[in-house]
Amino acid sequence: MLAGCSRDQGGQDARSDAGPARAPIVTISADQAVSPVPPWRAPAVEVTDANAAKLRRQASAALQAGNLFDDASGAIPLYLALRAHKSDDAATGQGLQRAVTALVKQGDEALQRIDDDPLSLRRAHEVAAVARVVAADDDRVTAYLERLDRADEAQEANRLGENALNADRLGEDGPGAIGHFREALRLRPGDVRAMQGLAASESTLIRRAELSASADDYETAARWLDQAAKVRPGFPSVDDARARIAMQRVVRVGRLRDLGIAALTREGGIDDARGYLATMLRIAPAADPASAELRQRIDLATHYGLFRPGQVLTDGIRNGGRGPQMVVIPHGAFRMGAAEGEPGGETERPARNIRFERGLAVSRYEITVGEFRRFVQASKHRPRATRRGYSTAYDERSGNFVRSGNVDWQDDYAGHPAADSMPVVHVSAKDATAYAQWLSEQTGQRYRLLSEAEFEYALRAGGGGLYPWGAGAPPPNSGNFTGSLDASPSGRHWRNAFARYGDGAWGPATVGRYDANAFGLHDMAGNVSEWVADCWHDTYRRAPRDGEAWLNPGCRSRVVRGGSWASSPNEMRSSWRTSGEANATSARTGFRVAREI
Repeated sequence: MLAGCSRDQGGQDARSDAGPARAPIVTISADQAVSPVPPWRAPAVEVTDANAAKLRRQASAALQAGNLFDDASGAIPLYLALRAHKSDDAATGQGLQRAVTALVKQGDEALQRIDDDPLSLRRAHEVAAVARVVAADDDRVTAYLERLDRADEAQEANRLGENALNADRLGEDGPGAIGHFREALRLRPGDVRAMQGLAASESTLIRRAELSASADDYETAARWLDQAAKVRPGFPSVDDARARIAMQRVVRVGRLRDLGIAALTREGGIDDARGYLATMLRIAPAADPASAELRQRIDLATHYGLFRPGQVLTDGIRNGGRGPQMVVIPHGAFRMGAAEGEPGGETERPARNIRFERGLAVSRYEITVGEFRRFVQASKHRPRATRRGYSTAYDERSGNFVRSGNVDWQDDYAGHPAADSMPVVHVSAKDATAYAQWLSEQTGQRYRLLSEAEFEYALRAGGGGLYPWGAGAPPPNSGNFTGSLDASPSGRHWRNAFARYGDGAWGPATVGRYDANAFGLHDMAGNVSEWVADCWHDTYRRAPRDGEAWLNPGCRSRVVRGGSWASSPNEMRSSWRTSGEANATSARTGFRVAREI
């Protein structure tokens, strides 16, 4: 039996072109139908007193060779002729009994080969024709004929099932293909043809579910899958189909959300976005977050335009998935740098007023190992530490940062494999810039590193104090800082730390573990320091007044902002800044990105 079914999944947004379900085509070849087997007649064998002994030896040899009845040289024709010549010969009777035993065995072997060679069913019938002539009343023959009858009935049930399957009469709610195939299995447990028929029936139901899903009718798709699950309980096919359709639903809902958001950027696109939302509400699961997001976006667009301060957004990546979560920070003004009387040096002065006339989206968290991994795998970019074979990592034994071989972006602060949820470290400023460029190419939006002014504005989040949180020790759970209560794995403590503060971490912590600042951003100070776009300049004299990055062609040193998990309290100040060679990598420095809106 050849069973085939199509699983073509359409990906168009217009779903009116979904055609009817196509049943698997099951072809019954000629060798599966048993033509009538005529009654068997024993070939004539002439027996005389002179040749009887010779013929008895020939019969024994034929029996030994398995040549039972196909011609006059077979064991059974010879024994029958010998018995007719001399009916009371004991050796002949015993030989004939052995031949009957071998005959039934050949018949059973033929029945067992039906799954691999349908022609063997005819052989089984030929054996039965001989058995009826030779020993019709023998209990062994009677039992064999019953087994043959069940095999015939199973084959007939299979034939009826295949015809019903070709006619798309599955019988999921009544008589049909599934019932016939189950009857075949009842008659002949393990029948491969019947099991293939059930698999084809299951595939047809799954195909119906897929076509319903392609037409955005996920309720009907679920009903078809429920029916399919009853066909072959315990097999993974239906669970796999459920997972595929569930993912298709997620992708479809996400696509509608993206279309709705895109519509909001066009003049008069609110009505289009409402149409997409109506479809989402019809097909999405209850309380689906994507539907809620688009509804909120439509409400906001109606009153406030496309974006709002505090909004969290992600962009679709062309290669699949979503980009990092971005938070829209409000436009506004702040005073950048260290004021007179603050402990900052000349590198943080002169302080100046900066105004941003437009909001900006900033990644909610530092870029993670998992996000950077997607970039490396998709772009084939080879980060600096990978190419040169080492980075600067923390050594617990000495308590120092040392050069460590075979350490790169895939590792944590101590050079061990890092979880995907950890902020990526051991990356250079050029690696960070390459990631932002890749995001831009993948999303069609402009991603980049923050400028130094943007970073300090986002870090302060409307505050003007010495530290991002104001003055004094950090509030509980405000970030991963050097606290006197922190301890390393071997019991080390910081020599210069915030008194009576502990954050439960030694080394970077998972992104999002600590409280966000007033703009909704996590770890702007603490956790890891971050590369920004600016070239390093010793002071702010002649720095841009509009908050743009201060760049020089071919600059070798870049600005690093925001204290890390291993920074002293002085380096946690809002205005603190330092320089780093553009190709440098360490266990204390990562990055985040900005997206223009």
